[in-house]
Amino acid sequence: MTLKSIPEIFLFFNKYSRIIVQIELPSCSILKNQITAIMTLIKSISGIRGTIGKYPGEGLTPLDIVKFTSAYAMWLKKQEQKEKYQVMVGRDARISGEMVNHIVCGTLMGMGVDVVDLGPATTPTVEMAVKFANGDGGIILTASHNPAEWNALKLLNNKGEFLSAADGEDLLQIADHEKFDYTEVGKLGKYTSDKGYAIKHIEATIALPAVDTDAIKSRGFTVAIDCVNSVGGLVLPQLLKMLGVKEVIEVFCESNGNFPHNPEPLPENLQVLSQAVVSGKADLGFAVDPDVDRLAIVNEDGTMFGEEYTLVAVADYILDGMPGNTVSNLSSTRALKEITESYGGRHHASAVGEVNVTAEMKRTGAVIGGEGNGGVIYPKLHYGRDALVGIALFLSYLAKQGIKCSELRNKYPDYHLSKNKVELSPGINIDKLLGKIKKHYSDYSVNDTDGIRIDMPEGWVHLRKSNTEPIIRIYSEGEDRENAEKLAGDVINLIKE
Repeated sequence: MTLKSIPEIFLFFNKYSRIIVQIELPSCSILKNQITAIMTLIKSISGIRGTIGKYPGEGLTPLDIVKFTSAYAMWLKKQEQKEKYQVMVGRDARISGEMVNHIVCGTLMGMGVDVVDLGPATTPTVEMAVKFANGDGGIILTASHNPAEWNALKLLNNKGEFLSAADGEDLLQIADHEKFDYTEVGKLGKYTSDKGYAIKHIEATIALPAVDTDAIKSRGFTVAIDCVNSVGGLVLPQLLKMLGVKEVIEVFCESNGNFPHNPEPLPENLQVLSQAVVSGKADLGFAVDPDVDRLAIVNEDGTMFGEEYTLVAVADYILDGMPGNTVSNLSSTRALKEITESYGGRHHASAVGEVNVTAEMKRTGAVIGGEGNGGVIYPKLHYGRDALVGIALFLSYLAKQGIKCSELRNKYPDYHLSKNKVELSPGINIDKLLGKIKKHYSDYSVNDTDGIRIDMPEGWVHLRKSNTEPIIRIYSEGEDRENAEKLAGDVINLIKE
């Protein structure tokens, strides 16, 4: 196989060390889909996800769905002893969603749990619904940015937040033992359908003091949106209208689950949106993933605002009115730290994962936080990544600034992020290897909260081991592409040695 035949990645193989280095280049879509399609069923503390079909335990089959839904109901009942339990269930628009939804709802009822079926709904809407209804938990049926053949069960606690690591481990133990106590016929759970939570979510977002609908309306914005034919198409047009946007250009807003491109909102997947912004003379464009918890922005000239900078810009706006602390994960741009410190606050870095970010936000009293993948978490609304609140806050900021979207982007440094991974033979002790790397870079600031992050004057490198494979993921950031890749290359060379 030649390099030309695999444009998305470059593979290096050293037959003596058995190390494979995979460097992700900008145009990573087709081959990435082919690789992820090979993977089948992944069980983790945050839920279960996999490709639809195949055999139980090898794909996300009806039996696997029943097993983990039952385990979730058993876990739920351990949290509090009560007569009745209520779980909110919502799904994105992917084709398998209806099938998975029927199985999940029926299984919960069989466990004696009342179900409120939200139908097609965004992840943050389900999270908000748990809060609105004082529910006992929630299940979101979405594989987020994964391709159409995937689906997943994302599990929420009674606060509408993802399970902690300890709770997730407890649930996996319950699933492994498969000792489920289904209820007798007289105590089956009740089923109700309620599709009114989307508007409640929108209204709660618009009611936030930081959201300025008058300023947005006065700008007369034209906004293009790419909702990848999922549930964003059901809520974003309505949200923008209620915010005061003058015109909405809809791109891929049919909520039919037929993803027209790789659903991850990365630059290489947003070319149609970019063209729509330019041809429609829009002021900017918004792109979301299938479950609408990630937000990417396109400037008025068709260039990318940068997914890493969604949170940076929103945080800049919030901190200007309410200085305080911020949180992002260790693999996010240092631009947020610089913005935070410019307002006299302190930035804290958490382990990767939304549940870790929210835990650190609560610990430090952060006023805004999130992840560099376009995930904005605003505690004034709820502790969850939410593209709706991200849009509302960003438009408020842009309207008040009175400048173009590209001009707002130019306010911030143009750091470059490089993503790589090193695959090791199964016999290698990864913890020992990371320990040696930490010692090698001991002259610099090293954070070992989640793997190892090394901060240097010219940038940073973050190394994390996979929990399921002999892999080290390496993220690096520098002032330009060459610098970022050199930082990663130096660590990769050290690993090879």
